Amino acid sequence: MHADPSSARSVRASVLIPVKNGGELLGEVLDAVLAQQAPWPFEVIVMDSGSTDGSVQAVRERGIRVETVAPSEFGHGRTRNRMAAMALGDFLVFITQDAKPAGPHWLAAIVSACEAEPSVAGAFGPHLAYPRARHVTHRELAQHFAGFGSNLSVVRLEDPERFAVDPGYRQFLHYFSNNNSCIRREAWERVPLPDVMFAEDQTWALRAIEAGYAKAFAPDAVVYHSHDFGIWETLQRNFDEARSFNIYFGYRLQGSLWSALTSGGYLAKRDLDWLHEAGLHGWRLIKNAAYMAVIECARVIGQFLGTHHASLPKPLLRMVSRDQRLQRKGLE
Repeated sequence: MHADPSSARSVRASVLIPVKNGGELLGEVLDAVLAQQAPWPFEVIVMDSGSTDGSVQAVRERGIRVETVAPSEFGHGRTRNRMAAMALGDFLVFITQDAKPAGPHWLAAIVSACEAEPSVAGAFGPHLAYPRARHVTHRELAQHFAGFGSNLSVVRLEDPERFAVDPGYRQFLHYFSNNNSCIRREAWERVPLPDVMFAEDQTWALRAIEAGYAKAFAPDAVVYHSHDFGIWETLQRNFDEARSFNIYFGYRLQGSLWSALTSGGYLAKRDLDWLHEAGLHGWRLIKNAAYMAVIECARVIGQFLGTHHASLPKPLLRMVSRDQRLQRKGLE
């Protein structure tokens, strides 16, 4: 049930959504949140950073609290910390303006996962691709989240020696997504979200794991969230991710141009197989596979440039970083 402001003390969870020009999809997301069937009261807070498309009006028409932040003051971790500070819930549930709960029990499921054990600092749930998304996008998301299993699970740092030398183990432990997450307020007060340019969610999860907390995966807390980026946007997004992973985690996603091109070739072949399995043949298969090969090339080149960000000239850095451009405009 959506909480009445007069019953502030009974609010169990706060759904927190940063917004900038959310478009028609924002209305669908908000309606899906308001339709949640939870056994306790919850609140919804939107933080808008300069929308010009009627997003604020759409939020207010639904009786949802909306606060504002200047575009120049927006930050992925900073803005979410600001929302958390004004929230009333014991559990802070983060989604984005384009992450739509897939069913009426999403909120109860993700909070329940966060309550699984007292040591759990946060929980995250899987993403489904929107029906209109590319077939490869559907397959990638399904494959990624299948790696966390089909049952509620709780993980923590249990092997410090492996953690120190095995990047795969570290990545598994710190994977987290604020497109669909829940953080226990007590844990957030001790480990707030970091004020970083990108990957504030995974950076937070790493700090929480290192502080001794556990992390939960909530397989039933599903949202629709996917992007079919174009060629240039794919390069930019992967540049930002690779650079952030290098700065904050020390990872080198693509150490050499040869490794990048080899990875691109593998991904292009994988996409071709997936498209063939989906029933594409002839010219349609060739056309779609060729386009995906270019997308994969953009992906690995972005990763290569992001890995080697320290040696790139500043004008090139500004050009290839999508996140810096969005943050300069106050976008999410």
